[in-house]
Amino acid sequence: MSPKEEVQQILEQLPDDASLEDIQYQIHLKESSHGPAEKKEGRTAYEIYKGLDLGPGGYAIAPSTETRRGVREALRRKFGR
Repeated sequence: MSPKEEVQQILEQLPDDASLEDIQYQIHLKESSHGPAEKKEGRTAYEIYKGLDLGPGGYAIAPSTETRRGVREALRRKFGR
């Protein structure tokens, strides 16, 4: 169905005294029901994130259980000590 036909279908369903705001709202609902572009491609947010190459542990330089060591290492890198 073409966009023009979709709008005509919306107009036929609305009462004759519908305001311009009512028409715009119905068009907005129709557009939002199609979903975001990522959903059209069949990819979820998780699949997009999974496809990013963050390396082991993402960008972390130490696991969360060794936070103190990671902070020391980050400071050493930053200040060259």
